[in-house]
Amino acid sequence: MKTRSFLLAAGVSLVMALTFSCSSDDGGGDGTPSSSSMEKQGGRSSSSVGGVSSSSSSVGVSSYSSSSSLNSSSSVGISSSSSIGNGGNGSVSYYGQTYRTVRIGEQVWFAENLNYDVSGSKCYSNNPSNCTTYGRLYDWATAMALPSSCNSNSCSSQIQSKHKGICPSGWHIPSDAEWTTLENFVGSNAGTKLKATSGWYNNGNGTDEYGFSALPGGNGYSGDNFGNASGLGHWWSATENDANFAYYRGMFYYYDNVDRNYYGKSFLFSLRCVQD
Repeated sequence: MKTRSFLLAAGVSLVMALTFSCSSDDGGGDGTPSSSSMEKQGGRSSSSVGGVSSSSSSVGVSSYSSSSSLNSSSSVGISSSSSIGNGGNGSVSYYGQTYRTVRIGEQVWFAENLNYDVSGSKCYSNNPSNCTTYGRLYDWATAMALPSSCNSNSCSSQIQSKHKGICPSGWHIPSDAEWTTLENFVGSNAGTKLKATSGWYNNGNGTDEYGFSALPGGNGYSGDNFGNASGLGHWWSATENDANFAYYRGMFYYYDNVDRNYYGKSFLFSLRCVQD
């Protein structure tokens, strides 16, 4: 734990050096540092800074929209179909978009971040092109298809063992334990092995040995503030820590492993689905 804290602290120091060496208009989804940082928002994470930050942007909105907010895990997934090939590699069609899937050990995962447009989700910097690249960002309650009050209250009684949330039929939001199963199967340097071979800041790319193709979609917080695209990726789990926090997994351009911690449910993170 001391070694990991040292590595993360070194990474944060490097980020700060990069951040303050750049001008204030450098932020955005293009991988250039700016002065905005998620760390300033007070979330609980041992690795809260990814490396690239962006302030809020007024660029456009998604070119397609959801007709309603989803408050029930049974209210989504009616427009999905899947084709899982040998070894679990295949695809899932869900509301007009086709996602690659990949088998890793005994699990089958989305090999792309979810890009399902539901009320409460956003494109990074409100720019639709970032949704195309990284998928959409979701607060925890939106991802779980639970009432927004679940972002500040415990909703453990409403969480299913395989909680569907906004995933397609036959898929669900990975629990904290299911993320751990993935990490244990991949083994040492799991972050490097799961990250995509391109798209990460400062050549912090991975080897993508299992086809998981993790991309650094950044995060959102406090209205229309965004940070860290191309520097980090955060993915929700279905597991609460307490009334205000839920567990996530993080990958960073400067770090070889996968970070497990908990963060405020109101923050906007990426989402992967795992097969039932």
